[in-house]
Amino acid sequence: MTNEYTPLEQTRLEKLHRLRNMGHEPYPTRAARTHTSQEAIRAFEALETQGVAEPLKATLAGRLRASRGMGKITFAHIEDGDGRIQLFLRANDVGQEALDLFNREFDLGDFIQASGEMFRTRTGEITLKVEAFHMLAKAVTPLPAAKDEVIDGQVVRHATLEDPETRYRQRYADLAVNPGVRQIFRNRAAIVRALQAFLDEHGFLEVETPILQPLYGGAAARPFVTHHNQLHQDLYLRISFELYLKRLVAGGIERVFEIGRDFRNEGVSFKHNPEFTQLEFYWAYADYLQVMELTEQMIASVCDRVLGRRTVTYQGHEISFEIPWRRLEMRQGILETSGIDFAEHTTSEALAAAMTAKGLHPKPNATRGKLIDQLLSDHLEPTLIQPTFLYDYPRDISPLAKSKPGDPLMVERFEGYVAGFEICNAFTELNDPLDQEARFIEMGRDYADDDEERHPIDEDYLRAMRYGMPPMGGFGMGVDRLVMLLTDSHSIREVLLFPHLRKEE
Repeated sequence: MTNEYTPLEQTRLEKLHRLRNMGHEPYPTRAARTHTSQEAIRAFEALETQGVAEPLKATLAGRLRASRGMGKITFAHIEDGDGRIQLFLRANDVGQEALDLFNREFDLGDFIQASGEMFRTRTGEITLKVEAFHMLAKAVTPLPAAKDEVIDGQVVRHATLEDPETRYRQRYADLAVNPGVRQIFRNRAAIVRALQAFLDEHGFLEVETPILQPLYGGAAARPFVTHHNQLHQDLYLRISFELYLKRLVAGGIERVFEIGRDFRNEGVSFKHNPEFTQLEFYWAYADYLQVMELTEQMIASVCDRVLGRRTVTYQGHEISFEIPWRRLEMRQGILETSGIDFAEHTTSEALAAAMTAKGLHPKPNATRGKLIDQLLSDHLEPTLIQPTFLYDYPRDISPLAKSKPGDPLMVERFEGYVAGFEICNAFTELNDPLDQEARFIEMGRDYADDDEERHPIDEDYLRAMRYGMPPMGGFGMGVDRLVMLLTDSHSIREVLLFPHLRKEE
């Protein structure tokens, strides 16, 4: 951190020093707030309703968001975590010297404390008539940019912040000046609580599994690698909770879930961040059809609890989370949108040739599973706007799912799609240890050692399966993507407080 201050910062530093020289500490140790802004407003309204003549005294605190002086009076607005409230400062009440001090040395962005009586102005706004005030924290750096707002017929300038790159890098400033951003993260917290409440009501136990793992697994992704110095051992940041949660089901916890961070060393996009929040649950004696039903019930419940409705607008699309969601077989969906029936092409070479014949440009040297995934991503996925369960997947891309009876090349798996992207993924889980070991070996043959899709053999997980693992349905959902949908946020960066960004130049 350098001390190269801008001219505006230098001006504010001079005010800071003047306050201190006058005996006004700009960063006092104590605050004495009696009400939040909204508590004061509600208390005043209650006294009005009761016809109580005794004035309501209050001490409020918050960030100075607007101020306009008019001779012997000044109107200001402060903002706290509950909202905004107006302050009315008059020379007759605080003294001309104090009023001059406020107008001269206090800036937008400063945190202040003010005490006085609540009243209602002629225009009807509930306001604090200030009798005393002092600084709580001087803002040396001005809040970004400014916009005009008309209050009581007067033009008042407010801080704002619109550049996305700056907003993500300086989330503290973004939160300070953009109330809508603060609301997104209040909604995010409410969404997580609603998910927890729903699963708790359905008998699921919330647990925590290791973030640092000796072997990564449970998903097709490249991990982040770190090193434990004392143990002389490489460790991996988890890419999934799956294999640990399924160990718990084998141990007798029949319904289990976790909400936490996963880490995948992969690209960044509007729907991807290397560090993201995942919900996974595992349900003994259930299958993927039962998990489908529970999933749509869960999302509907979250909508009811957080929004009070099941229809949302996302990037111009009106989306309904009413039950039931559409069901679409993956093979049929890809055939309808790409013209290719992947079931007729059982090798990567045959499928690549069919794609080439259709002018679809298959990725070179891709496995059959990756080619099917390319058809899904390029052709089917963008058409899935309303909530849709895409079900029955090729075994090639589902190493942990149980095969469909009578069709060993397909597995009982579904993904939930909304607004053209995937939000959840679920299986009838594989619980045959011999089949699972064979699939791990098969994956090792199909993928190069440095392929990010390679799934290592987890011998301890196989041992847990050999002790006996009940049949179960498993589910994973990107919580960030659900928050995007329910807050109409176009990018995952909008719903992460501190998204990953390139190093600032």
